Amino acid sequence: MRTIKITLAIACYMCLTILTAHAQKFYRVHQDNVKPSMMLEYEKVAKEFNEACKAHNVQTQWLATTMDDFRYLYVSPIENFAALDERPMADMAKAMGDDFGKLFERFDKCYDSHGTYIIVLDEELTYMPEGITQTQEGLDYRDYYFIHFTPENAKNLKEAMKGVKEMFAAKGSKNYYRIYRTGFGQMDSYYMIAMSSKDAIDSAQKSKENQELLGPERFEVFGKVLKYASKMEEVTGEIRRDLSYMPK
Repeated sequence: MRTIKITLAIACYMCLTILTAHAQKFYRVHQDNVKPSMMLEYEKVAKEFNEACKAHNVQTQWLATTMDDFRYLYVSPIENFAALDERPMADMAKAMGDDFGKLFERFDKCYDSHGTYIIVLDEELTYMPEGITQTQEGLDYRDYYFIHFTPENAKNLKEAMKGVKEMFAAKGSKNYYRIYRTGFGQMDSYYMIAMSSKDAIDSAQKSKENQELLGPERFEVFGKVLKYASKMEEVTGEIRRDLSYMPK
């Protein structure tokens, strides 16, 4: 038992060290899995909550994203684990009194599950040769690809994904993407690929042009990724500027 405790302590220390050293790459994500039947009510409450945050100038920020499977994600950059203990809405809650709790009671009726976790922007695997950014002007539509993997395949999958980036770079692809990997707070391991477009039509056009650019070589390169993936998911979504928040 003592050995296990020592091992856990060392692991936590290593995670904290890594997180502090690469603060700009880590994000806290709060995810609400909204009931389809409650989506309109959820949207109403979320907008009221956003307006309340503006009124009280809450000192935090988030980028809101929705997915077509009714996932709502609120993504905030964090500097270290200490940020997880901060309570930026404490003053707002005190000022609003019972109304603050009532807002969240209304939220709770809209989903069966929700939670918070950390994801890591993997700059080594990300392909954005003109500079990495989460948001691009006029490109709020998103294609998300989730590549799940088991621990035994982690190393091989990463090498395979490096091969994809090398192929895109060699061909001069304009189909840029960001890659995030799971961090603290999640049991499953996966990479999430995010690609930005104007809309669904723009996404389809860029995908077709990219396939023609990459040519038959893409089958072998992508095949190596599939070889080490335990599960694949594809969803679409969009950045929600109206639900995102930035203090004054």
